[in-house]
Amino acid sequence: MTCRLIQIGTGNQGEAWCREFLPPNVEDDTVEVVAAVDVNEDALSNAVDSLSLAEERCYTDAETAMRERDADAVALVVPPHARAELVSLAVEYDLDVLTEKPLADSMDAALEIVELVEETGTKLGVTMSHRFRQDITTLRRRIRSGDYGPVDYLYGRYAVNARSRGSWAGERLYDLEEHPLLIDGAIHHLDLLADMAGERVETVFCRSWNPSYSDFADDPNAVVQLGMENGATIVYEGLNTAAASFNGWWAEHVRANCKEASLLLDGGDLRRFPYERAAEGCLGHTSLEAGESVPLESREKWGNAWLIERFAEWCAGGEPMETNARANLRSMAIVFAAIESAETGEAVRVQEYLNEWIDPGSPLANRR
Repeated sequence: MTCRLIQIGTGNQGEAWCREFLPPNVEDDTVEVVAAVDVNEDALSNAVDSLSLAEERCYTDAETAMRERDADAVALVVPPHARAELVSLAVEYDLDVLTEKPLADSMDAALEIVELVEETGTKLGVTMSHRFRQDITTLRRRIRSGDYGPVDYLYGRYAVNARSRGSWAGERLYDLEEHPLLIDGAIHHLDLLADMAGERVETVFCRSWNPSYSDFADDPNAVVQLGMENGATIVYEGLNTAAASFNGWWAEHVRANCKEASLLLDGGDLRRFPYERAAEGCLGHTSLEAGESVPLESREKWGNAWLIERFAEWCAGGEPMETNARANLRSMAIVFAAIESAETGEAVRVQEYLNEWIDPGSPLANRR
């Protein structure tokens, strides 16, 4: 069954949706884009040009599009602060929702959204696209195969040279007054690392900072330690002010230490280093090239294109998306717990942190 979709937001990241993510799903009849919306009329040309959408199906007002067009769902590619209002509007028109990350710009707004969609039975998925990349998916499946025994430690590194204004995703994030890396970048990295570990995050400890030579208004760098309920440990290093770009977007470094092997992903190259008793010792160095190459898995769609397909299947009666509203609430809690830890200097227990935000009378209370 084809999912009839209203695309809300066609500029900036919305342009990538029009040009890259939606077309393969339109071509195979997974979705039909029945309307496009953007407050900037000029940005609607992206939907006209890339999706061959008739101009009369382009709107500058979301409610008008929902009222005038028969649809099954909306895709929200709008700034986080605008999502709660649009989710509420979609619920009013009995439409399911697929939204870009993060779910909202605060825990309050995220809880409001999750409570609303669960009370009304609305399907809501979040496009945590980095978790569904080709390289990340391959590594996750190798870890979960059990071939190398349990994973006890994961290390992730994102490190780029973006200290000067405009170098990292344009101007906006340099003026963000609260933890630009954690809010806009680490939501992906912490989510995919926690998912690889295969269990819920128990504790978060974070140290963030902003060197004097950066153009950021607030901390563009952080080191985060996650303690998992299954005993695994995760360390994440996120740097926007390195002197050189070592591991940028889509080229991050991830190392998984398992009982029988270490798996190392760097710049999309995945290598396996089997454990050898005879090689034990505390001296020496092993290069990435010395590892056994692990071929990446193959499929037609990855990232957001794949997630659009999964959302359409869910809307048609299939299994819920892994990155549904409830699951994404925990991913957001990890990020905001990291912010609290950075500001207090104390480790934060994630479930206790969530409980502080959830009203005792809410349907979400005492539910994991």
